[in-house]
Amino acid sequence: MNFQMLAVNYPYFIAVIVFAVGTLIVLTQPNLIKKVIGLNIMTNAVFLFFIAMGNIIGGEAPIIDPAAQDVVYINPLPSALILTGIVVGFSLTSLALALIVKLYALYGTINAPNFMKMR
Repeated sequence: MNFQMLAVNYPYFIAVIVFAVGTLIVLTQPNLIKKVIGLNIMTNAVFLFFIAMGNIIGGEAPIIDPAAQDVVYINPLPSALILTGIVVGFSLTSLALALIVKLYALYGTINAPNFMKMR
């Protein structure tokens, strides 16, 4: 693998590694709170991936300047999508944690295999 290619595309490489770590946490941990943390890690990796896709090397923030000619602007759409994704991710995390608290109050455990034994 070419080191220069990896150096240019390092945000994508880091996003894949962080997503893999989040997937590993979700698949291997029996604790529901740890699974929610793994899901948050995975969503943050997706956010990093979208931000890296919206970046343009040598680009500037999209501020309209009539005097500027031949200026390369960074695409603002991924940033707006990420802000929406952060709000949705926060609300889903709070809902999942509220459900985990309710499950703990009802069953006295937050380990997923124990729920199957209780049936």
